[in-house]
Amino acid sequence: MRPSMFRSVQSAIARSSASSSSRIPCRNYSVDSGPERKVAVLGAAGGIGQPLALLMKMNPLVSKLALYDIAGTPGVAADVSHINTRSEVAGYAGEDQLGKALEGSDVVIIPAGVPRKPGMTRDDLFNINAGIVKSLCTAIAKYCPNALVNMISNPVNSTVPIAAEIFKKAGTYDEKRLFGVTTLDVVRAKTFYAGKANLNVAEVNVPVVGGHAGITILPLFSQATPKANFSDEDIKALTKRTQDGGTEVVEAKAGKGSATLSMAYAGALFADACLKGLNGVPDVVECSFVQSTVTELPFFASKVRLGKNGVEEVLELGHLSDYEKENLKALKPELEASIEKGIKFASQS
Repeated sequence: MRPSMFRSVQSAIARSSASSSSRIPCRNYSVDSGPERKVAVLGAAGGIGQPLALLMKMNPLVSKLALYDIAGTPGVAADVSHINTRSEVAGYAGEDQLGKALEGSDVVIIPAGVPRKPGMTRDDLFNINAGIVKSLCTAIAKYCPNALVNMISNPVNSTVPIAAEIFKKAGTYDEKRLFGVTTLDVVRAKTFYAGKANLNVAEVNVPVVGGHAGITILPLFSQATPKANFSDEDIKALTKRTQDGGTEVVEAKAGKGSATLSMAYAGALFADACLKGLNGVPDVVECSFVQSTVTELPFFASKVRLGKNGVEEVLELGHLSDYEKENLKALKPELEASIEKGIKFASQS
């Protein structure tokens, strides 16, 4: 890639990540290096993992990039390592190399697991992905207990509680360092809102709260900026499309994949925010599924201020429209059931 092309890619990312939701200050994708930071990607040979590895290689805040999967990672690492950016890349394959991949990591991103297929709900993924997450989090607790953990593996509404329980059993749990990556919901909400309103998407902010599956995804279009004059039906349609964004991609790919590229992009944006927070950049705010007291549920996605210790502050939901209040009430039972399912799995395994 020519330097001019690389700068264009960084510029595009910077424009779209200028902010993530209302009240979130503008922030660009990293263009300057900082302290030594190691990032590990677990599931780096997969559909999300490979483009995510590429995007993290492009981030100058990363000094070491560890790519892990059960197989295939040496090739991915060799490919990515040829890119002329700051980070040193190493590939690790097989369970016996997992510890080495994790040692010294500041941020661990977990896209590992099986993808969705047509007709498959996130709940269908549970039995397979829950076991994968349990194994990986057991290793994280042993080899890099202080890392910020970015959970992408679905169903996030259950895998984050699983991770929390595994860390609790190991005596390493810190609620400030565990995140469910819901950034793709924000990315979609911003894209769909901007398209409908004919706005520059780089200037659009839409917070998305709740969870990361179906009706638990609640975009707060009443708080979106710039304001647009949408009818109630428009808001309902935008909400529905945001909630069904993953299904839209699965069906469009006709059984040959899920939302891998957009998820990798969203994962890279959130990891960049975590790195900025670790480096002391002020006012870094993103939506994420975290341990929370914003509602009566133990985990909930909302705006979170990031800092040197991970979560610095979980922000309140703010004013909601009547439609959003109704949806918030409706999503809670499903989200609660998913959380409890994850906790039960971890406690029984």
